[in-house]
Amino acid sequence: MSGIQDQVQAHQDEHEEAHTGPIKTPKQLVLAVIFAFIVPVMVIVLLANYVTSDTKPAAGSAGLGEQAVAARIQPIGTIELKDASAGAAVRTGEEVFKQQCSGCHAVGAMGSPKFGDAAAWGPRVTKGFDALLTSALHGKNNMPAQGGGDFSDYEVARAVVYMANNGGAKFEEPKAPAAAASAASN
Repeated sequence: MSGIQDQVQAHQDEHEEAHTGPIKTPKQLVLAVIFAFIVPVMVIVLLANYVTSDTKPAAGSAGLGEQAVAARIQPIGTIELKDASAGAAVRTGEEVFKQQCSGCHAVGAMGSPKFGDAAAWGPRVTKGFDALLTSALHGKNNMPAQGGGDFSDYEVARAVVYMANNGGAKFEEPKAPAAAASAASN
């Protein structure tokens, strides 16, 4: 029977060993309790200290600078008002041609009639001054619109007369807007 008793004792030892934890002495219990409270408290204190510190590296923190905010809220565009009656000198047709039109018309670029070429200007001149001015102000084919740019419509009209007359036309110089208004009131 001693074999059966040995088996029963072995079974009881296994059962007891399965229910015991890693803490076997009172000293181990005290250390486990201390670490269970002190470690989390230290972690909380360190995190609170980090969060309340003044200098923190954070993504996007540079976007709150004064220059960055000013760049984000700047206007999209600007409006420039020009006073036509401020005494600015009205440019001649030749001046407007040299500043604006010569880029294409001096060399005949992109199918434009070359300055002084009567054969190229002939079919355009037969359509009349108003048709040429409309094309210049609103654009045609590869030529962009000139109206509303750096030159007044009157200055563009003077440039059209200058180019067409050098291409064989006999157009009269357009009347200044102020002179046209005073002539209409008489």
